[in-house]
Amino acid sequence: MKAFGHRRATRMDESDALVELDIPIPVPGPRDVVVEIRAVSVNPVDTKLRSMDPPGDEPRVLGYDAVGTVVATGGQVRGFRAGDRVFYAGSAQRQGSDARFQAVDERLIARAPKTLSDPEAAALPLTALTAWELLFDRLGVRLGDMENPEAILIIGGAGGVGSILTQIARRLTGLTVIATASRPETTDWCREMGAHHVIDHRRPLDQELARIGLPQVRYVAGLTASGEHRDAIVRSLAPQGALALIDDPGEFDIMPFKRKSLSVHWEYMFARPMFETPDMAAQGKILGQVASLVEAGLLKTTLHEVLGPINIANLRRAHELLESGKGIGKAVLCGFE
Repeated sequence: MKAFGHRRATRMDESDALVELDIPIPVPGPRDVVVEIRAVSVNPVDTKLRSMDPPGDEPRVLGYDAVGTVVATGGQVRGFRAGDRVFYAGSAQRQGSDARFQAVDERLIARAPKTLSDPEAAALPLTALTAWELLFDRLGVRLGDMENPEAILIIGGAGGVGSILTQIARRLTGLTVIATASRPETTDWCREMGAHHVIDHRRPLDQELARIGLPQVRYVAGLTASGEHRDAIVRSLAPQGALALIDDPGEFDIMPFKRKSLSVHWEYMFARPMFETPDMAAQGKILGQVASLVEAGLLKTTLHEVLGPINIANLRRAHELLESGKGIGKAVLCGFE
């Protein structure tokens, strides 16, 4: 089958940064389903893994967001059958979704929202899982507590995770949602996603919060440039507040968080599938809840643009867009040529 990935660590300016592969159609393991891919999204994890050598001698197929149709199931699969339309992020320890067919553990998938097209659905899984885990599992915000008087600051509100985290916090909690952005188009996008306030992350965050009359917040979601904003985050958090971050600062000294008794959490969506934790099936359940919320009109897709069919040229464009830091929402590829 046709697939796309890389054979070695590369930069995007190298001709073999992404290559077309001809690999066998996967055979399902006992708890796997095999999905015929219809649409995929591209995430920062794709560019990070592309910059590292694949493990072993085999090329690595990238892609960790997909929607498609189940075509085969393993002997122990009970929740899905051939013909089901599903969406998922999968596992970074296995071959990805930039392929015609992919094998994925049934515990990590859910039926795709009926009200969304394939591109609209493919924009959601990885970022929705990350946002949900960050807010409810790491920060401990209570789902459905619409009387919560606290506020959350989302650094990088117009990105993929920020776009869906803003919606989840706004629609499923009582938190006041403050997103950061720096351009008119990203500011408008954050407001469209549901942010109560949008502040400029090119300026000190604590000063921006003071400007809107909310000098301190209970929660901060560090989605980008967490190291750069660390001191302002400490100043911005109320005593006994909490930071959850997803990015990879080169250094991040947490000692300044001690004086206020602040907690620091790292969210990594692939931790559950990577270690096959006892609660690994939570990811499929979360996606099922997300699908229901979409169908009920409480959440909406974060799709910003469809780049065309799944091919080398369009995957390169998607990787370059991510590495530029100027993307808004999610970019999706749909169908094979």
